[in-house]
Amino acid sequence: MISKRAQSVSPSETLAISAKAKELKRQGKSVISLSAGEPDFKTPKHICENAIKAINNGFHGYTMNTGTPELRENISNKLQRDNNLDYDPSQIVCTNGAKQALGFSMLAMIDEGDEVIIPAPYWVSYPQMVNVAGGTPVTVRSSFENNYRMTPKQLEDAITENTKAVMLCSPSNPTGTRYTADELRALADVLNDHPEVNIISDEIYEYIIFEDEHVSILNVAPELKERTVLINGFSKGFAMTGWRLGYLAAPQEFADAVAKIQSQETSAPSCISQKAGEAAYAGSLDAVHKMREAFKKRRDFIINELSNIEGVKCFKPSGAFYVFPDVSHYLGKSTDNGRTIENSTELCMYLIEEHGLAAVPGDAFGEPNGLRLSYAASMEELDKAMERLKAGLTALS
Repeated sequence: MISKRAQSVSPSETLAISAKAKELKRQGKSVISLSAGEPDFKTPKHICENAIKAINNGFHGYTMNTGTPELRENISNKLQRDNNLDYDPSQIVCTNGAKQALGFSMLAMIDEGDEVIIPAPYWVSYPQMVNVAGGTPVTVRSSFENNYRMTPKQLEDAITENTKAVMLCSPSNPTGTRYTADELRALADVLNDHPEVNIISDEIYEYIIFEDEHVSILNVAPELKERTVLINGFSKGFAMTGWRLGYLAAPQEFADAVAKIQSQETSAPSCISQKAGEAAYAGSLDAVHKMREAFKKRRDFIINELSNIEGVKCFKPSGAFYVFPDVSHYLGKSTDNGRTIENSTELCMYLIEEHGLAAVPGDAFGEPNGLRLSYAASMEELDKAMERLKAGLTALS
């Protein structure tokens, strides 16, 4: 009964760890979870008020498949205002979260046998989305020494006659690293020599950058616009995860192709979420900036704490709300009961079961020496989490 396509897909490791944490909590155990990629703030008030107004005014029906004209106009204005990028509203497709925009983009772009280059560490869903579309994910393992950024040579070496696209995520989930303008230009120089390779640029964390400003590959290489799909959404910067609202901006032909798929699979996002999105981009960003400052303080705290744990290496990320420390020093060590920790997955299971700390193993992101810690949690929780992490690691021998 089960298709080969469904069998090729692995369940999300991040959701699996979150489920384990919830189960242990139900059993009455104390668990601090740094596993979820979800801001712990409330959606800004003016956004909620616009949604409530829409409900009270009877805005309850289906909208256009690609999103309301007003929302797509707001997104177009935002892309010009914040990113200096020109997109007509007709080139924008609003989706049920940025995740859906990514998945439908894969379906619209990838044929059987096509390869998609994915720098590792990567967000867990990227390779699985390529698999669902019938393509082949080609992972390029970046190095800790280069802050987990793919080099131009690595990109060049990974391109084959079957390469259809390269996946970029800056700032990155899971590492928080981001590419500088010069680094993006260097990657663009490689791509200019391969006009058959498309670019999928996931920029969902653009509002959570602690130094300088967000730079898109299209800002430094506008010549790539006709083969680039820009992915974004409202969940991270505006703390709107449960509203499920994202979008893509792309060349007209590609936007139309995604719109056809969406029309048959899901249709438009929730009408109420779209009204919330209109307010998000039309209103003040003060709340966004306050959240960013809080994330920065948490980042600095957790980096300082990690630096005091023997054998742990971690660079200071410049965006998102994750750290991705190298914990290879502890792989191969044993617990008090003689159990050997062979890999990061076993390390994370040990930490949650014996020390009440939920983290996501680097294995899930294509980097076996790391683990992802989300600092989208209160300072009190982060303080306790770091105590548990240190206790858990130092107990290994």
